Amino acid sequence: MCKKMSDKVKIGIIGCGGISGAHLDGYKQCDDVEVYAFCDINPERLKQQTEKYGVEHTFTDYNEMLRLPEIDAVSVCTPNAVHAPATIAALNAGKHVLCEKPMATSAEDARKMKETADKNGKLLQIGFVRRYGQDMAILKDLIANDRFGEIYYGKVCYLRRNGNPGGWFALKEISGGGPLIDLGVHVIDYIVYALGNPKPVSVYGATFKKLMNRPGIKTPPPYIARSAKEYSGCDVEDLATAMIRFDNGFVLQVETSFALNMKEDKGAIELFGTKGGAKFSPELEIYSETDGFMSDVTLKADTNFDFAPAFQREIRHFVDCVKGESKTIAPAEDGIEIMKILDGIYESAKTGHEVLL
Repeated sequence: MCKKMSDKVKIGIIGCGGISGAHLDGYKQCDDVEVYAFCDINPERLKQQTEKYGVEHTFTDYNEMLRLPEIDAVSVCTPNAVHAPATIAALNAGKHVLCEKPMATSAEDARKMKETADKNGKLLQIGFVRRYGQDMAILKDLIANDRFGEIYYGKVCYLRRNGNPGGWFALKEISGGGPLIDLGVHVIDYIVYALGNPKPVSVYGATFKKLMNRPGIKTPPPYIARSAKEYSGCDVEDLATAMIRFDNGFVLQVETSFALNMKEDKGAIELFGTKGGAKFSPELEIYSETDGFMSDVTLKADTNFDFAPAFQREIRHFVDCVKGESKTIAPAEDGIEIMKILDGIYESAKTGHEVLL
């Protein structure tokens, strides 16, 4: 799928919003990469990023940018609703693609993206950055060494008390949803990848629109999207919860929120097995038995998820895959499975019934 290249890999960036900075910082660490072109529909933002990174070729229409034959690959860093059309256009133009999470706003669009990649023989990698964290490497090592035995149940939460970023994140037509598709996608994929990608078979979910973006509150929100001045309003859920069943018998409970009346923000990942359990919160604790006694162990290791180094590892991996030197660990088929889960949860929340996947 990936061809070898002797010269520098030329990269185009579609979407110059906040997440593009993480991609750009990653590409800057790669001596064999040249960030060649920028595209953004906002001329002011495009100008700011161009001046900051010194990129010569700039566009407000990604179709025009994709006509440059010298571009080898692109990062799609747009709002969620543009992921599918921008990715499909790039693949049809003969470019490899790293598409930010979520892969799309529906499993149907995600499938079309993969079909286009397959048709054109190009790499489509999904931006599941939590796969590249040091915490993931440690957890995968523990699982491989059978530290937990049969893992049959898990719980993940990504909860914000006052964390609706506004902008396009708060508009379903552009985002595809609220905290579930923005935050929940991270922790769901985290567990699925750690356990070797078992297949989801059913979901039962509920979503709530009670606090929305907390209109009128005087306490300033800690999360403000760059697009907050461009888009106003809020019609996404503020809380989502779900139970996901997998083909190997594993069951995962999920909670994620933009707004919830709790004391403080909370993020935790828990796994339960026949030999032991584990909790990242963010330090890793292992709960097991020692010589017939209950025992708790805290690893003397860095188990915090560090955003910047994880993105650098993700970008380096993408470049290696584009050059044909590695095989992606975040393929399109994984993105489709996650989108099936998200679609199922939203459908279950709407109908009030379990959804078979």
